[in-house]
This record gives sequence, structure tokens and C-alpha cells, in this order.
Amino acid sequence: MQPNLELNSIIGRNMYKRLLESKLRDLSRSFPIVSVTGPRQSGKTTLCRMAFEDYDYVNLEDEESRAIMQKDIKGFLGSHTKGLIIDEAHYLPEVFSALQVVCDNDDNLRYILSGSSNWLMLQNISQSLAGRVALLRLLPLSLDELGCADAVNTDHLIYSGFYPAIWGKGRPVFAVYDSYYSTYIQRDVRQLMNIRDMDLFRKFVRLCATRIGNEFIASSMASEVGVSLKTVQGWLSLLETSYVLFQLKPYFRNIGKRLTKTPKIYFHDVGLACYLLGYRSETDVANSPIRGALFENLVVADMLKRRYNDGLNNNMFFYRDKSQHEIDLLMEEGNSLKAYEIKSSTVFHNSFFSNLNYLRTIFGNDVKTAKVIYDGSYEDDSIVNFRHV
Repeated sequence: MQPNLELNSIIGRNMYKRLLESKLRDLSRSFPIVSVTGPRQSGKTTLCRMAFEDYDYVNLEDEESRAIMQKDIKGFLGSHTKGLIIDEAHYLPEVFSALQVVCDNDDNLRYILSGSSNWLMLQNISQSLAGRVALLRLLPLSLDELGCADAVNTDHLIYSGFYPAIWGKGRPVFAVYDSYYSTYIQRDVRQLMNIRDMDLFRKFVRLCATRIGNEFIASSMASEVGVSLKTVQGWLSLLETSYVLFQLKPYFRNIGKRLTKTPKIYFHDVGLACYLLGYRSETDVANSPIRGALFENLVVADMLKRRYNDGLNNNMFFYRDKSQHEIDLLMEEGNSLKAYEIKSSTVFHNSFFSNLNYLRTIFGNDVKTAKVIYDGSYEDDSIVNFRHV
């Protein structure tokens, strides 16, 4: 494949402004502690240090820094009166109870906690810091943050994913994901769970990439991998905890028997999914038998990023009933619903609205928004290119 000179002129130059920064600043005025979690290499440290340039910084993943702080945790915390960013805070669990005491004694102290282990962070926060900490999540770059999405073809966006190291530093796509995957297996997994057979776990992770946009049937996956149902359920929870993938739950509103209870799975970063599938170029994506699912993953993940960047929780679902009517994405806001059909096609067809129209017959005026998100150029109030949602 010939190098994309236009693309090369875009990437490798930028320090991206993260949309979460304004919410992070706002919450730090109201809470003594703000926690920022997210996958490794998503830009948490850069975000925190850019948002609070005058704060001191310590990384507790570093053994020497951890040892220094451990000698007198409360004294260390209290000495940083202009603010302190504590990176990978979960490496020193004692810091959470010490923060409770220090913050209760001085309302003016401010701390930013970051970490790549959502489970360990939340476990420690819930035990020691309930009511004192605001929780934020930072995922890889969104389409809005990337800025240059209009200049890049869709297959390249899917293949490259959205990690800052790729777009901001111009690092090779394969090298970034190969390093990320190795780091995740060797560090995060062993830290969170004692997995006896890493080969089977790797097989499980790669199989998850083939299930994007599909219902995750744990019993079927257990049989295919060759492990117990309980093991698969634990591994799925681990992948969620580590921000590798997330579940999209089926939507319920008193219509129980018509709806399946099985969730769908998506990756937080579609580029990692492509790596796990063995794709090594955008051509591989273009020829992929699951390109439509990968496109859907890109859109759904970007919608989730928007929620998190606004400091909001995941309110996203899918709809499917026994007559096989399906809506790719529902967002619930109070009693109202926003419904989206996601199509990888570059050409619009009226049939794209069939399931959206059906949904209105079920929920009536509660459906406030019904849009088709696709890869084409024609747009109006109900049809939009995925880059402009």
C-alpha cells in the first residue's frame, strides 16, 4: 500500500485538547478529590497535568516514589498545599484512607487521582472516600477531539483506532496495539486475577473481537474456549474492569417476554479489536466480513465517549424483540428515548428507517429522536454522517 501523504501531514504533530478537561476543572472546585480512570495510554496523565499545571505530581507505579510516600502518607499529602496529582493511586491502597483524614482536616486541599484499574480504584474509593470524590472516565480520543476525522477515510479510522500515541505522536498502529496488548496481559491481568492458562485467556480475548455487535452468550463462548461458564463470566468482567470492552444491555420497559436479556459487546477502541482480529491495514478492514460490525463499534464507542466527556454515566441500550425488530442504539433520558440505526453503507436507503418507525409504534411520543447514522454524504434532520452526529 502506498503511504497516505495527506494523512501523514495530519498525524504526528498534535497535542489534543481533551473535552473532559472542563468537567475535570469544574468538579475540582466542588470536590476535594477527583478520580480519573480509563484504559492505559488513553491520555489520563497528560490530561491531568495539562488541566492542573501548578499541581505537584507523583506516580505510585514507581517503586521509589511509592516507598517515599509510604514512610509518612498523611504528611506527604498534607505538604502539597497547592494540589497533588496521584497517578496509578491503586498501587498504594493505604493512600485512600489517608486522603479521607487529610481532606476532612483541611477543606482547601485538592487531589486528582488517576488509574487504569477501574475495579481497584472504585473498591478503594467506596471503602474510604464515599462522598468526597467525583468520578470521571477518560477513553481514547473521540471523533470531535480528533478533529481531522473528515479528512480520513472510514476504513483508516477503524483500523487506526483512537489512541493518542497513534494520532498525536505518529507511532505505527501495529506497534502501539502490540505493546498495549502485551502490557495488558503481562501487568493488568496478573494484577487483577490469577489466570492459570494465559493461552486460553488470549484465545478468549481474540474471540471477543469476533463477537462485536453480537449478543454475548457466555455458555457458547465457554464451550468454544474450553473453560467453565464461571471462568468466562469472570474473564468478561475483567475485560470490562480494564476498559478493554463494554456491554450494551437490552432495553426494557415493561415488555419483558419480547426482549432478549443477553447483552451485546463492543470494544472501547475499535483499533484494538482490529489488532486482535489480525488486521494489518485498512484494506483488511475494507475486506472484512464483519466490517459493518466494526463500523457500528466505532459509532457506539464514540457515543459513549461523549457521555463520559460530559461527566455522565452510560445510559445506552439496544432493542430487539422476538420478531427480530432491532434498534442498534437507544439512549434513555428520563422518560424519553433517543433511537439510532447505524449503517456502514455510503448510500442511503429508505428501508433504514423501518425499525425506527416500528419503535415509534411501541413507545409512541416517548421516542424524541430517531436518526440513521451512516457513512454517506447526504444529511438532513434524521439522516447524518457518523462524523457529524
